[in-house]
Amino acid sequence: MKYELLIFDFDGTLADSFEFFIAVFDRLADRHGFRRIAGEDINVLRGYDARQIMKHVGIPLWKVPDVAHEFKALMAKEISRVALFEGVSDMLHSLVAQGVRLAVLTSNSESNVKAVLGPSNAALIGQYECGAALFGKRSKLRRLVSASGIARHRILCIGDETRDAEAARAEGIAFGAVSWGYTRLDALQAKSPELVFSSVSDIPHQLGMHSIQSPEAR
Repeated sequence: MKYELLIFDFDGTLADSFEFFIAVFDRLADRHGFRRIAGEDINVLRGYDARQIMKHVGIPLWKVPDVAHEFKALMAKEISRVALFEGVSDMLHSLVAQGVRLAVLTSNSESNVKAVLGPSNAALIGQYECGAALFGKRSKLRRLVSASGIARHRILCIGDETRDAEAARAEGIAFGAVSWGYTRLDALQAKSPELVFSSVSDIPHQLGMHSIQSPEAR
């Protein structure tokens, strides 16, 4: 299948932000009175969806929007602590050079996404749908797909969370699971992804494309 548009999640898919997430989560837990994430709980939580995680740590649903907003604000202040996964820049440039359009769909803010991507990579992204609800991305995905003008069978969503898979399935779009993100691969495989990527460089490879170096790497 020749995909014309790839829709990427951001945190855990393009950006290596998990350690930052855990550190900031504990700070917010102390401030708002919910449970910290204990080290021994991390592997279990990586098999949960967002709603299950919130229940585990005791965040009431009414408080979730405020906590999410505060998290994004803290990331903006400490953005230098978050970097792209190795090879992401080359991967994005490879895809665009071979005619694929790119989009980002995330709960994070557009300013945070562009700051981590950097100007060269950010310019490769044709569409941004940011600020998606923590418990679901379907409405944002539907809007992105409609604006793209591309048929659903020519679109692939790539992400590291079960809600990415659920949104794609609900909209009749193929889903590619990444093995390096927040959610354990077995939990993602339970959602029956069309593709599973074992590394960043595996993305163009599985899509039948060759890899090139980004301008920054030359």
